[in-house]
Amino acid sequence: MEVAVDVKGLVKIYNGKTRALDGVDLKVEAGKAFALLGPNGAGKTTLIRILTTQLRPNAGEAYVFGLNVAKEGGKIRRLISYVPQEMSVWTDVSGYENLLVYAKIFDVAASERRKIIDEALASMGLAEVADNLVKTYSGGMVRRLEIACAMLIKPKIMFLDEPTIGLDPSAKKVVWEKLTSFKKEYGVTVFFNTHYMDEADLYSDEIAIINQGKIVTLGTAEELKRSLGGEMILFAFENGSIKESLVQRLKASGFAKDVMVSNSELSVLVDDAETALPHLIKVLEGGGASAEKISITKPTLDDVFLKYAGTRLETSGRISEVTHVRDMIRRG
Repeated sequence: MEVAVDVKGLVKIYNGKTRALDGVDLKVEAGKAFALLGPNGAGKTTLIRILTTQLRPNAGEAYVFGLNVAKEGGKIRRLISYVPQEMSVWTDVSGYENLLVYAKIFDVAASERRKIIDEALASMGLAEVADNLVKTYSGGMVRRLEIACAMLIKPKIMFLDEPTIGLDPSAKKVVWEKLTSFKKEYGVTVFFNTHYMDEADLYSDEIAIINQGKIVTLGTAEELKRSLGGEMILFAFENGSIKESLVQRLKASGFAKDVMVSNSELSVLVDDAETALPHLIKVLEGGGASAEKISITKPTLDDVFLKYAGTRLETSGRISEVTHVRDMIRRG
């Protein structure tokens, strides 16, 4: 098994006090799609920036295809491509001209540039707008152009920081279809973080959840969901915070394998929902609580995230912020 990313005891501290990474250990197999999930501030972007040689760690080691990120950055940069959250194309020139600039940066031979650029544009469905100014593109088209730029050199590994943040479902689907096809055709490793659980569920071969600078669990989507076992009962309450005493009563009921709290919702993991539900309702009533809505499901990746990160993955605020900034840049 060839290892694309090998991280050992990685530590990154900002301003001498903020520990963004706190002893991260991680291996990613070559040719796989690897998703990194975590709350805002968990260390996702910091890890990607270290692996792409933009930051140096304070302690520990990190290797990309056997190359040390702190000592062999030049060699690593010839093997990788990186799509950041921030806008990485110029909006006052055309899509083709953007790719031409990247082709020169990547030192693509002049005799091959036209062919390679045309292939990249076509692969992302941008051939018809190649000569249009990027400021006229939609948000989804801009993101596809950024990914086309990253595909130019057929990298061994692509690092994608929130590759589809703010895109509508159809645009997200197009981006991932292209990325999946590119990965299969060229054996490219795809290392990405995302706020969208469905992306991690559908498109990753393996998932790690990072929280407070540490990897807290790792596995395939199915392995992580199966690790919870049983069924999930979700109790939604109309208003007010959920008292810790109520959580403890549920845990002591003998029916709850785990109890997780998120805002005004209680998620209770049980072996058998049909058997447990009447007893849990009695516990709630005995604690002076009445659920507005009750639903039963198999554990989802959201439930896995809640268990290991202690919160649900909040998307709306962050997505709106990034989308607004990117739209402002695109429109000038």
